[in-house]
Amino acid sequence: MATLNQEHLDAVKELINQSPYFMLLAMSVVDLGPGYSRVELELSNRHLNPFGGVHGGVYTSLIDTAAYWAVYCDVADDAGFISLDVSVTMLAPAKAGRLVVEGKRIKAGRSICIAEAVVMDDKGKLLAHGVSKQMVTPGLQTISQAVKALGYKELPPKFLD
Repeated sequence: MATLNQEHLDAVKELINQSPYFMLLAMSVVDLGPGYSRVELELSNRHLNPFGGVHGGVYTSLIDTAAYWAVYCDVADDAGFISLDVSVTMLAPAKAGRLVVEGKRIKAGRSICIAEAVVMDDKGKLLAHGVSKQMVTPGLQTISQAVKALGYKELPPKFLD
């Protein structure tokens, strides 16, 4: 595999963290690398269900996001990918604090990628686990299309060689 450009990864984090859905949920991709991503979210009232706990949709969005970006480094520069399915198991409730989500690549194929993610509180307690399957889509939903849609500056190249 070609060498990843850290400047590109830093610019991608800045770009995606400015996207409307990330801002709506107040989640941020804070680390991104080969087979790995880390997403964080500080819980607030907007994330809670009517019973005062984090809504399951928040866990699902975090898991889908971390799994998706865990395989980003494995796809070609001109390819995107689309989540096909996400399976989430809620393990414990949360009401306040920081959620830390770690995504990990399981398999990166030419047409299908699979990744998992875990949601933990800031003390390391496991709150949710999930698996996501993504379809590689050459020429569709690429990072360059995200740049254009968000009116962002051109990104440095993804690979150095």
